[in-house]
Amino acid sequence: MFEILLIFLIGITPCLVSLWIIQKFAPRTTERLNSVRLIVNYRQRTAISNQPEQQYIEGVGYIIGDLTCKFNARSSQVRCAVNPLGPCKDCRDYQSIDIH
Repeated sequence: MFEILLIFLIGITPCLVSLWIIQKFAPRTTERLNSVRLIVNYRQRTAISNQPEQQYIEGVGYIIGDLTCKFNARSSQVRCAVNPLGPCKDCRDYQSIDIH
């Protein structure tokens, strides 16, 4: 009977230790994850705000490039398929579209 109890305790010990470690470090891990999220959001906003030719569209967010161009990607990271890094001004592939 004692051997069975000992085997059971030895078998359950790793689970109990891992649960204890998770409980001990969960608040610190959550805090670090939240701080990383804030840093990433700040960097994205800073990168977007430094982009030339940016426009804010309600419900979509920031869009870079000329929205009247047929090739505009309607994205905050890529201007278009033809000239992704820009600039849109004086682009030889510009094709106007009607946006209403």
